[in-house]
Amino acid sequence: MITKNGIAVSPGIAVGDALVIGTEDFRIPQRFIPRRIVDQELERLHQALENVSAEILENERLANEAIGLQYGAIFAAHLQMAQDPKLISEVELLIRDRCYSPEFASSRTLRKYARQFQALGNAYFAERAADIYDLEKRILRHLLGEQRESLAELTQPVIVVAHNLTPSETAGLKKDVVLGFVTEVGGRTSHTAILAAALEIPAIVGIGPFIADISGGDTVVVDGTSGEFIIDPDDDTLLRINEVRQKYKSVSDRRSQMRDLVSETRDGQRIFLMGNIEFPQEAEQCEQKGADGIGLYRTEFLYLGRDTIPTEEDHYNAYREVIEGFPNQPITIRTLDLGADKIPGWIRRQYSDDSNPALGLRSIRMSLHDMDMFKTQLRAVLRASVGAQVGIMFPLVSSLLEFRQARLIVREVMEDLEELNIPFNADIALGIMVEVPATVLMAKEFAREVDFFSIGTNDLIQYTLAADRSDPQVAKWHNAADPSIIRMIAMVIEAAKNENIPVSVCGQMSSDPKCVPLLIGMGIRQISVSPHAIPEIKEVIRHLTLEKAEAMAKYVKSQELARDIESYLNRELRKLVPDNSQ
Repeated sequence: MITKNGIAVSPGIAVGDALVIGTEDFRIPQRFIPRRIVDQELERLHQALENVSAEILENERLANEAIGLQYGAIFAAHLQMAQDPKLISEVELLIRDRCYSPEFASSRTLRKYARQFQALGNAYFAERAADIYDLEKRILRHLLGEQRESLAELTQPVIVVAHNLTPSETAGLKKDVVLGFVTEVGGRTSHTAILAAALEIPAIVGIGPFIADISGGDTVVVDGTSGEFIIDPDDDTLLRINEVRQKYKSVSDRRSQMRDLVSETRDGQRIFLMGNIEFPQEAEQCEQKGADGIGLYRTEFLYLGRDTIPTEEDHYNAYREVIEGFPNQPITIRTLDLGADKIPGWIRRQYSDDSNPALGLRSIRMSLHDMDMFKTQLRAVLRASVGAQVGIMFPLVSSLLEFRQARLIVREVMEDLEELNIPFNADIALGIMVEVPATVLMAKEFAREVDFFSIGTNDLIQYTLAADRSDPQVAKWHNAADPSIIRMIAMVIEAAKNENIPVSVCGQMSSDPKCVPLLIGMGIRQISVSPHAIPEIKEVIRHLTLEKAEAMAKYVKSQELARDIESYLNRELRKLVPDNSQ
């Protein structure tokens, strides 16, 4: 049994067979075989090894003729491994004594040797490990008859294990077959993590190198609440995991009963609890969990998983689907925020290939650069907003000029619609995401021109603390409890209060139960969170008093170190809700 710990990004616990993506192109369909067919399976193994040997011999011949004997020698080494009696006998033993399938036995044996080579810490032996992985793929290909299975075509329940998953790959995961997923890289606020939470699939990211320790078909455990990942759990561990699952279910059942309760503190302070959504169908989840509306409707999903720009009708239909789910409640639609970890290749190719996409042509800059694409989206939003409480929010605005340009384009689109006698909401609210330090420093000036603020803490933390939110090596510096972040939030709240405009928080910080009392104590009265977090955050709010929240905020503002603030907030959360999942 091997236990790893990473960053928990989507709560829940899943137990199942591993599907390793990246180093393993084939899904091993079964781990065990009936004892009665052992001889038959051994014969199938030997046939596959013969086919592999013939294939390697042909590759050796071609390499010798085309590029020289020294390159053909590479395949000669592969052939020696494929015909090694000791290796073959180990695979046979696993099939005969443990009733492992030939696929699982081969993968298990070869990966054991690959790990041994990698552990030697020598570049030469690391290359030999790569040769072993290559041999594994050859054998699996012949055993499985070229049957590859993409994530979109999975039919049996698995836990996906990968170095990384792109946002578009994550968006395509099916809850009924993907029980959970684990990645070596990634951070708490990466868009892959956000999507996992939106899909309510238990997930852990940023574990670090571990794929060499696992074979397809291994039993694994993903605890998306604690961040614990277990390979080949023993019986005692499985018993413990089942007990934790029961406790988690009990807490979830209790929180689900809060759906129809008002989100307010014990002393009656109303806190509007909104939902962050990535896909239209998530609006139903928010409604079922008792959200007061949609505080952040991300629209990037329209651009992911496709190779053409979405049409105006694509936009319009997606927006109306959400509006009809919340007919009398506020909905804030954010314009295109493609950037950094989620620019599809077909869009990236139209622009310069940014060496640092987080600082490149992204978000509002991309919209202002591609006016046709921007106007298409704005037309759809304006048309869809008729008879609804819809606001438009521009992402990553860093200067007054950017906002004024965006506002001017909205007015131009309104004039076009008016000329065509197409109905639209002329009084639609225009706001901005506060995500960069420049905007915070100019918050007073922005507050005089915008209709509302929404603080996006994910990027604000990244740009303030110079910590890539997707890089596990700097994850400890990407911290919402840092005093600089708290002071910045306070500056924005003060600017909004002076101009009497609404201000909300919609980043990951607002979905973190320990941070919610602090935000309320600082003056925030609207927060927008991931759908899965709504019941937990509502429970925290209903256990809180405004007096307690303000006292917490006062104490936090006096602290100088993030670790002290984080420890304090965790202690206070445990007092508020003793069995909180954190």
